[in-house]
Amino acid sequence: MAQSNNSIKKILGVAFALCIVCSVIVSTAAVALRPLQQLNQELDRKTNILSVANLYEPGMDVNAVFESAVIPRVVDMRTGEYTDEFDAATYDGFEARRDPAASRTLSGERDPAGLTRVENYTTVYLVGDEEDPEQIILPIRGQGLWGLMRGFLSVEGDGNTIVGITYYEHSETPGLGAEVNNPRWQAQWEGKQIFEAEGDPVPAIRVAKGSGSSEHEVDGLSGATLTSNGVTNMLQFWLSPEGFGEYLAKFRSGIEQEDARDADVELEAEGA
Repeated sequence: MAQSNNSIKKILGVAFALCIVCSVIVSTAAVALRPLQQLNQELDRKTNILSVANLYEPGMDVNAVFESAVIPRVVDMRTGEYTDEFDAATYDGFEARRDPAASRTLSGERDPAGLTRVENYTTVYLVGDEEDPEQIILPIRGQGLWGLMRGFLSVEGDGNTIVGITYYEHSETPGLGAEVNNPRWQAQWEGKQIFEAEGDPVPAIRVAKGSGSSEHEVDGLSGATLTSNGVTNMLQFWLSPEGFGEYLAKFRSGIEQEDARDADVELEAEGA
């Protein structure tokens, strides 16, 4: 005798078959769309890099402009030196942090950004002449109120003056911590100085508790103290000797040497 359509066995059978069919469709779509997702992620990364360098314009060919204007280089953060051990176009320092052989553990005062582990090598992006760049774009990340915040910081070739900051991934509260993406707040960073004095290894740049009143401060985010602290903490880490401090010091020392040469030339000219 045929089973009723309302029988438990038939209901479970149909439900199971439907689950199998849906699983196959979803899995197939995920595999088929993965290359497109990767392309979109790469395009978004390049767009953010161009944006923080003030090079992005709506409607532009992002890939073409990126290839012509930006030079990726892999840096050993422990020494501040470039390395050709990795392909800068494809190397992913964020993923490398998972490998104990390619990263190091952080704790206590050495980890103000709450990262736990950080890669030994990461990719920076240069705008202009590779030997004397106009801008140096650094990847930054750290804990905000609700999770990890990831973005880019662009610094002038002097290794000290900020061009801009942007965040492309975060889970901060809309209208509060999410104001890190507000163009008016981001505009405050332009021209701010990272270090107080030449040769100072400790970054002075920070988000103020209230209104920023110096060349090392920007206004705090109203109602988002923990997010503001998170931004300060990640910059304190990434711009210190634990992060890009050794790398930026090379540009700062180069500016000092150039200034000294200019001063010598002026003295010689006055003596003549």
